Amino acid sequence: MTTQPTIVIVHGAWSDSSPFAAVDALLAADGYTVTHFANPLRSLDNDTDYLAAFLKTRTTGPVVLVGHSYGGAVIGGAALTHPDVQALVYLNAFVPEEGETILDLAGHAGPVDPGALFDMAPFPGDHNVDLYLQPGAFAGGFVNGLPEELAAPLFAKQRPITFQALSEPARADQAWKTLPSWYVAGTDDHSIPFETQSWMAERAASRLTVVTSGHLSMAADPETVARVITEAASFSK
Repeated sequence: MTTQPTIVIVHGAWSDSSPFAAVDALLAADGYTVTHFANPLRSLDNDTDYLAAFLKTRTTGPVVLVGHSYGGAVIGGAALTHPDVQALVYLNAFVPEEGETILDLAGHAGPVDPGALFDMAPFPGDHNVDLYLQPGAFAGGFVNGLPEELAAPLFAKQRPITFQALSEPARADQAWKTLPSWYVAGTDDHSIPFETQSWMAERAASRLTVVTSGHLSMAADPETVARVITEAASFSK
């Protein structure tokens, strides 16, 4: 009897795992164990190392890693540290090559003006700066397409990411070069343009699924996202 893989979900910046609620329910109904990694959003290197430790201590048996947005960079760096990871699923995600930063990829379709997007709060003690999305950027670029009852609570509890996390280069041995991967791209994503998502998916040789959604495809189209995750979970290395 084949053991079903554990689905480990890695959220991105300005959010937590709550937008995955409907996806969680669909996967649980199919018999999958789903666990969420509380992404610190402090440093790409440290977040990646922490995910590696999480996989070692919190999972047994085969694993499928699911990364949303910034979480894509974290799963790509951590997956090969754990021999039981069998597949990667990227949701509206950054898929960096060695040496690339999130800011590099965010600017792939054109320059990005941080001052027009972020409220910046210095974090005492580690000489870092926390970045919060401004109201207009959050509404127009992060939760666009979602009903107000889903979007409003997300703004109220958004979790910041540091400038360091966005500007650190991705490490060597990116897992998408070795492991099979799937990519869900949103046509109306105003955080990572569809063209940038498609380019990253093609470069990673990911199996691409296109959905009509903004940046939070898992909340806008949970059925499709759950189906793609299930497809990845059914794949045998």
